[in-house]
Amino acid sequence: MRLPETLLALALLVAASVTRADPVDLKPFRATYGAEWKGMSAASATFELRSNGNDTYTYESVNKPRGLFRMALPDSLLQSSTFRMIDGRVVPISFRGSDEKERPVELNFDWSRKRVTGQAKGHPVDLELHQGSQDPMSLQIASLRALAAGNLVESVWLVDSDKLKEYELRREGTAQIDTALGRLETVIYTSKRAGGDRLTRTWVAPALGYLPVKAERIRGNKVEFSILIESVDQG
Repeated sequence: MRLPETLLALALLVAASVTRADPVDLKPFRATYGAEWKGMSAASATFELRSNGNDTYTYESVNKPRGLFRMALPDSLLQSSTFRMIDGRVVPISFRGSDEKERPVELNFDWSRKRVTGQAKGHPVDLELHQGSQDPMSLQIASLRALAAGNLVESVWLVDSDKLKEYELRREGTAQIDTALGRLETVIYTSKRAGGDRLTRTWVAPALGYLPVKAERIRGNKVEFSILIESVDQG
């Protein structure tokens, strides 16, 4: 794995929907995480959910390298998704970010035509949308809301840069973990590209509205990198 990908992949590791009794009720929040790459402190990540009114939200991540990784990685990496809540479903509108080579990714979702268009990897994108398709940020919001509601689907389509990929989701069980916020009861779930050899395992805390508090990217039996929550401000 190339070092620049460690920051990019953070956007696929963490997201949060701050939900109390009603898992459909999204609340603004700002959470920070520390990231480790092969056991070394590599980056910090800030994830923020903002309400734009009219059932529209922006979910954004900013990842910054730490220590020696400042010399090998971009100063920061931003990923941003704007989506709308329709009948309790997360429906992406647009995605902005960059890939591992710092090339811009700009995607626009036209659900009336069932197409996603824009640019990625230096060339135009024009893909057919499947029902329930998500972008890298909105996918995590949708998955965690489904987990909170007890109806996590087994597979979902992700518009990943210039390709449409199928991801498999599984609920694994529960566990207690120690964090900067104290010991937390968590629910564990995994996501994996269909046919892929990398798996992401995420621990979410029901007491914090199913906020993710820990995540690991695993290939085979090795943890490539992990993140752990450091602070959260729930508005």
